[in-house]
Amino acid sequence: MGERLDQRNEADQLPGEEHLLIRGAQQGDRQAFAHLVERYWDALHRWLFRLARDRHTAEDLTQETFLKALNGLHSFRPGTNFRAWLFRIAHNTFANQRRSSRPREPLPEDLPLSEDGPLEKALSRESLHLLGQTVGRLPPEFKAAFLLRVDEGLSFREIGDVLGVTEETARWRVFKARQKLMSVLAPQLDREKS
Repeated sequence: MGERLDQRNEADQLPGEEHLLIRGAQQGDRQAFAHLVERYWDALHRWLFRLARDRHTAEDLTQETFLKALNGLHSFRPGTNFRAWLFRIAHNTFANQRRSSRPREPLPEDLPLSEDGPLEKALSRESLHLLGQTVGRLPPEFKAAFLLRVDEGLSFREIGDVLGVTEETARWRVFKARQKLMSVLAPQLDREKS
């Protein structure tokens, strides 16, 4: 988790550099675009994996997202949030893939979580398994919003931009996802305290 925060902080501290990379990529500099891919690959892949729950699908969707971003880079408006723009492309790519194909066999419900955080240390293996199952069963629109908030640290406005909904709808979806998670996990946590 600490590594993820370091990556987020690094990206947040370099907006000028990112602006130069975007401008360079818009002017055809492939190396500049490669730096942007390197900066966002892991976050996009992780998010798409948690949505699709299939490594190969997540890999394909991540690649397709960056190809679409490269082809549509001319439409990116300088001064807007590049990260949110990229996640929006990823979300649309995921939604299109989901509509057009049969669902693949998902990976086991116990999704990998960071081992560094206090929450992960406090919860038992059974609770983590239950959490993974519960997140996996959330309706797709709630799961997407929840993971963007929790894993990627996006604001509700950015989540709304990514998912094509209002900030209030994004806030509501995250709230409902948390509410569902707590309704399932609360009895388990109470048992562990006893």
